[in-house]
Amino acid sequence: MHATAEISLNEFYLMRNYIEKKCGIYLTEEKMYLISTRLTPLMIESGCNSFGDLYNKAVADTSCRLCDKIVEAITTHETFWLRDESPFVIVEEELLRKFTAEIEAGKRSKVKIWCTACSTGQEPYSIAMTILEFMRNQRSLKPEHVEILATDISSTVLYLAIAGRYDSLAMSRGLPENFKNRYFEPDGKVWVVKNDVKKMVRYKKLNLQENFNHIEKQDIIFCRNVLIYFSNDFKKDILRRIGKNLRPNGYLFLGASESIFNFTREYRMLQHSMGLYYEFKQNAE
Repeated sequence: MHATAEISLNEFYLMRNYIEKKCGIYLTEEKMYLISTRLTPLMIESGCNSFGDLYNKAVADTSCRLCDKIVEAITTHETFWLRDESPFVIVEEELLRKFTAEIEAGKRSKVKIWCTACSTGQEPYSIAMTILEFMRNQRSLKPEHVEILATDISSTVLYLAIAGRYDSLAMSRGLPENFKNRYFEPDGKVWVVKNDVKKMVRYKKLNLQENFNHIEKQDIIFCRNVLIYFSNDFKKDILRRIGKNLRPNGYLFLGASESIFNFTREYRMLQHSMGLYYEFKQNAE
């Protein structure tokens, strides 16, 4: 285990600005420790004697491999099953009922859902399992009607999400016993997501700071516990761009501690089952 290397204020500003430019994460001076603790192993691995050297080496690296490692190290991947619960209740009790009625009336053929920061897969798989639970009690909505896109900036967590293999600690974090029994199968010391859940989710690497106009318009976007890492200007920008990727009257879910207020007026706040979500108000362009 490496001791934490010292970082000067000037080095912190260099690394902080580099990280914000590359992935949008904004770190205040109170987070100097985060850069020093998370990047010390990478600094040593890269043969650098200081964070200034690491910065210079990252800027000069045209392959972007060092940049990817820096973003990987600094990104938080905290996640668990059915996180905060209420978004999944809202999806099942409000949105899926609405979309199913539209399918029955011939007004739509697909329900498109995007998880913008999927980490190791717990959120998109939680959505898929919620939808499969809903399907158990009716016949109109079928798996082929639903498309779930899950993206993340980290190649490592995407690899783990696609594998869908979780140890006992990961399984203990928020997963109901009936979901575990119904949608997972044991494989030695780990549990594996069953194929009927896996095939509902498509994974893709994506940096939210980059253009994502190529992504089709969505009915529901999960951007939960992501905005808290961004500057106010980037929050405004990401909410505006996400709105452009929502169908008219599409829905946005944020984290429990996040809000759109002071950043945009393009959404209408709704409430159900003690949870909040947002409806995009503007017409499609």
